[in-house]
Order: sequence, then structure tokens, then C-alpha cells
Amino acid sequence: MSIDTETCKHQIVYFGVTNININERTIGSVDTWRCAICKKKFCEEKQLGIESIVDYVGMPKISPDEKWAVLVRKLFKGKEKWNLVRLKKDGTIKVENPDDKVVELTVKNFQVADPDYASFLIDDHINKVIEI
Repeated sequence: MSIDTETCKHQIVYFGVTNININERTIGSVDTWRCAICKKKFCEEKQLGIESIVDYVGMPKISPDEKWAVLVRKLFKGKEKWNLVRLKKDGTIKVENPDDKVVELTVKNFQVADPDYASFLIDDHINKVIEI
């Protein structure tokens, strides 16, 4: 039986965590939550050292044709090196880098196709570590 994730009255439960490490030192994590009814996933980014409040209330929304991913900026250091993004199977994604430049990246099969960036799908890394 299939349940429409957009009309579901979500019953959200904690599903797991993905730790983000540099040289085996955790610099952040992504908490993953899942609806017990429709199985839709919700993610929340936690960067160590950043205590700002997000601009939304509740779980972040994601379209049915998108997947959660960690985007790694290879040219940046520390807490500016990664963030949580929504990726479509194919197309482009616009991201703002810490230097206030907006960059448009090509996405193919849920992976960023740019040598200066790497992406890791959360679905493949729940309760695991992403070493960057």
C-alpha cells in the first residue's frame, strides 16, 4: 500500500545520524528523521561551532524527486567545507559559497559533477561516517 507523503499526517521518529569527519575528527553531523507512516525522510544539519537559529520551524521540506546529500567544497577549510543540500537526479544546483559567491553546479544521477566539489547521499550514509 502506497501512502501520499504530501498528505500524510507525519509521525516523525529519529532514524539515524551521519557524522562528518576530517582526519577522524567530527566537525558536524546530519540527523535523519523518518515518518513512521509514509517513510519520508527529513534531515537537519548540525555544524560544530555554529549556534545560529535556522529560518524555518519544524522539519525542512524536500520534494519527492529530490534526495538529501552532503556537499563538500574541496577548496574551503573547517566548518565552511560542507553543508546539507537537496539534489535532483539530473540538472543543476545553485549554492552560495562562504566567500558569498553563488555557484551553479551540474548534477548527474544525484551526484555533483564538478572536480572542486563532492557529494554524498545521506541515504547511503545513515549511521555511518563521511570522511572528507
